[in-house]
Amino acid sequence: MAADGLGKGLLLKADPIADAFRDEVKSSLAQCSRPPTLVGILGTTSAPSKFYADFTRKQCEQLGVRFVLKKVGSAENSDRADGEGVEEAIVEANEDPDVDGIMVYYPIYGGQQDHYLQQIVSPFKDVEGLHSKFHYNLYHNIRFLDPKSLAPAATAPVDDIAPPGTVKSILPCTPLGVVKCLEYIGVYNRILPYGDRAYGKTVTVINRSEVVGRPLAALLANDGARVFSADIDSIQEYTKRPRSSPDAGRKYLPHHTAHPCNFTLQECLALSDVVISAVPSADYKVKTKCLKEGCITVNVAADKNFEKDVRDKASIHIPAVGKVTILMLLRNLLRLLAYKENFDAKN
Repeated sequence: MAADGLGKGLLLKADPIADAFRDEVKSSLAQCSRPPTLVGILGTTSAPSKFYADFTRKQCEQLGVRFVLKKVGSAENSDRADGEGVEEAIVEANEDPDVDGIMVYYPIYGGQQDHYLQQIVSPFKDVEGLHSKFHYNLYHNIRFLDPKSLAPAATAPVDDIAPPGTVKSILPCTPLGVVKCLEYIGVYNRILPYGDRAYGKTVTVINRSEVVGRPLAALLANDGARVFSADIDSIQEYTKRPRSSPDAGRKYLPHHTAHPCNFTLQECLALSDVVISAVPSADYKVKTKCLKEGCITVNVAADKNFEKDVRDKASIHIPAVGKVTILMLLRNLLRLLAYKENFDAKN
């Protein structure tokens, strides 16, 4: 029987998922000696970037976070090029002791140039979790770090509590927001051990960008899921453990491994309990007829990646995750502020 009794799956908006984290952020803000400052850097006239910047500002104002939007490049003046001045704005915000967090509205140039800009942001101010230090931890399933040196914790955690002397590593806010949505609806099994709570689930993630798709696929695989990572030119399969001959002597924590996959996207969808799409195109649609009956679908893209009749097959459809994403970003901001204060106190 359909969730609403009308032959369709449940349409679940992000609001109730976001509410729990909004309360967490408010509680953390109440303990701050001053409102934290988040600087957003907008370097293009891209409509999605401008929308996200405005959305960030509104959420910050509602919660009591000081938000400063720095417009550079074509966002500041139509005579200037896209991205002009972004690097200088990042360096300036890095060096400003009154700035606690930095977010840059991508894409700007695309590819390696954007990756370079992501590495300029100080790890202590990287609320988006895009710095290579955090990506290394994510891909190697290192969940805690030393706030003083940003060195990885040496032992595997047995639960969600940081080992002594360590704090949680920072995760990219959009992939983390998706995981929190999946936890909310019960995809993660809390009876299973921490780090394996997505075991037994098969997930397809469409898009393998370094901002959303690949880190999301890695997060899910690191939590035990079998993940098909689909991109424009290939499909990879991510699993947590090697298929054969696990190297027991390795010093690394168990983490996702990528395997070549000969399945078509249609075959992946037919197997998947969860389908997540983050394709930045209004023309791209996941075919409802290809979905597994009763699956869960999550739209991460600004555009609608699923067909209108998606709930004829999906038991739950989440049409957007932005409200959860922004709270993950603000939670990262507050954690980084605490890490920096910890660092300063010991130096």
